[in-house]
Amino acid sequence: MYLKGLYPEKKLLDSSIGQVVVADLRMRIISKDLINGSTLSENKLSEEYNVSRSPIRDALKVLEKEGLVQLRRMGAKVVGITEKDIDEIYDVRLIIESFVFNHLLEADINDELIKELNKILEMMKVAFKYKDADEFAFKDVQFHETIIHAINHRYISVLWSNIKPIVECFILLDMRHRMEENYEDFHRVIHNHALLIQCIQQKDKKMMDEAFYKNFKDVKKNSDGLWDDPESLKKASEYRG
Repeated sequence: MYLKGLYPEKKLLDSSIGQVVVADLRMRIISKDLINGSTLSENKLSEEYNVSRSPIRDALKVLEKEGLVQLRRMGAKVVGITEKDIDEIYDVRLIIESFVFNHLLEADINDELIKELNKILEMMKVAFKYKDADEFAFKDVQFHETIIHAINHRYISVLWSNIKPIVECFILLDMRHRMEENYEDFHRVIHNHALLIQCIQQKDKKMMDEAFYKNFKDVKKNSDGLWDDPESLKKASEYRG
């Protein structure tokens, strides 16, 4: 199977053909390798990926549910992602995670949660040390997902699972961009995550509010210059570490 390679192939080794195709297409759309408004033909994609039309059709259905394409006869139209869409997805993520963090203030904190978060943070530090932006991004997602699942709220988990694939692409591109343009900024990112663990452990609402909102503010602020700059976005999408 031919892949464009914008999404890390090492993360797709145990995936089905359909999952591989949808991950590759999703990243191509979000990175604007596939231009908004362009038409995707099932037949052409089938030839390009060297697979039958069935996994292509399934992939396009998934992407339609995510709002990235509109299905057409024998294919789809690329809807893509605008800066407004990006802001709105971060709004949804903020709503989910602020609910989770406030819930954790009232819950009995499991020591295993703190241990797991510290373990993930250490792996983030290793990825930073070896300048592996992709691994850092995946561990960042895992860190936040671990916190979200910690409150055992079924429908919050459903909401998160719906936006996770797109959020993951955002973070991959963002961390690649930082690795190339602002490597030292990773010290701040790591510090923010360490502070979040401390807030959960101490159940300090004031500190948690400051750390939580600072983390999200910094995420958006330090992404500026990526999404509105085609060259930066292209460079980030083609990053190989």
